[in-house]
Amino acid sequence: MNNAVSKKRFRILALLIVMMTIIGSLPAWSASSEEGELKPGTVINMQNWQQYAQYMPDGMQGMFKGLYFWKFPPDFQIVIGAPHHVIPPKSFLDYTEKYASQVKLVNLPDGRHTISGYVSGWPFPNPTDPQKGLKILIDNWFAYVPYLICGNTYSGFEDRFGNVYRQTATFVYRRLSHIGDPGQPLTDPQAQGMDYSEYVMVNFPEQAKYTTDLTIYYTDYDKSEDTFLFIPALRRSLRLSTAARCTPFIGSDLILDDPRVNGFNGGFARFDANVVKEQRILGDIEENVNIVDNWSNFYQPVFFAKPSVGTWEVRDTWVIDVRRIPSEAKGYCYGKRLMWIDKETMMSFWQDIYDESMKFWKMNVWPVVATQVPGQAPAITPNGWANQWDVQNDHLSFWAFKTPDGLSTGANAACRNRYGENMDDVGKYSTVAGLAQVMR
Repeated sequence: MNNAVSKKRFRILALLIVMMTIIGSLPAWSASSEEGELKPGTVINMQNWQQYAQYMPDGMQGMFKGLYFWKFPPDFQIVIGAPHHVIPPKSFLDYTEKYASQVKLVNLPDGRHTISGYVSGWPFPNPTDPQKGLKILIDNWFAYVPYLICGNTYSGFEDRFGNVYRQTATFVYRRLSHIGDPGQPLTDPQAQGMDYSEYVMVNFPEQAKYTTDLTIYYTDYDKSEDTFLFIPALRRSLRLSTAARCTPFIGSDLILDDPRVNGFNGGFARFDANVVKEQRILGDIEENVNIVDNWSNFYQPVFFAKPSVGTWEVRDTWVIDVRRIPSEAKGYCYGKRLMWIDKETMMSFWQDIYDESMKFWKMNVWPVVATQVPGQAPAITPNGWANQWDVQNDHLSFWAFKTPDGLSTGANAACRNRYGENMDDVGKYSTVAGLAQVMR
């Protein structure tokens, strides 16, 4: 009898050991996956956000916690929708496959960086060490966007007292070299060494009308970009110093190194980047861009989109720490920039920015929105909305890429007759000579 009981106890003990072994081999997150899982239809609000904090950048968590003047209101919600995929055109992918193996990262004696052998596509489709973070930053710099993007923005700049300065502007962003679009040459015949140009002209208010910023980047990546500012009162343009990258951009909280479709406008020659971690975070791919000009669709005063604008989804990202190279770090306004880089599009969804003393200063949200491109599948363009919050000065800058009178974003062929303007004119929108035509 005692022998039978002993055998039974042994079998029970053995079964318990097997069960504990199986449980112990499961991933650490499995026990709480039901509580923190983000399925379509999930609603994140002020009561349950901590269950999903693992999917949020640091700055977003701070807004939920109420650490800053800019914080989410009590009725704040994010709704989770179905996941999306935004794939570059086949031509871009073909260029990646054909040419990526010949691209080399070159470290220059003064600490700067350049690349050799680049033609088009992603330079480093599978970034690895050494200097993996820098390779990710370079992929971000050359991430696919249509070669020509044009449109209008409706902006609001707000302080802690609720004062809002409104502005509208026209923008034309153009890739002139390393073009990845189908049916286009790799290099525009009018490029003349230019890689990329950015043209932004203020339309409203009247006292700032015609103020225009033109920045030109070159295929010699070690060469500093040129920035020109057309000043209506002088009827001429001024060339800004290459050291003026901390200059405010068209009266906003952004500096010249901030505004670009990929989320970063500083190039890669003068920066180092290191991988901090990999994180799955909330991203916004699909929006109702037709309603972003109506500010009632945004939580006030923080200017964050309500669920009526669009749903969010979980995206796989690299988090990289981007800093000026040591020889050029002194006097630069940012100590570091943390960028959440989407692994599929190589765009930056979110950024946390620190000042020279490494004190938290700003955060950006750049929803990566897909827009229809004539003759091809949807692609990433500056569409929907974007925001930068300054937590030191309690100031924000908000952009809707649609104006109240219906002007919105177009790409490629759609820019050839955009609201009566041919924005496909390289001479007018991509050269210094074109600034002389601003007030004509």
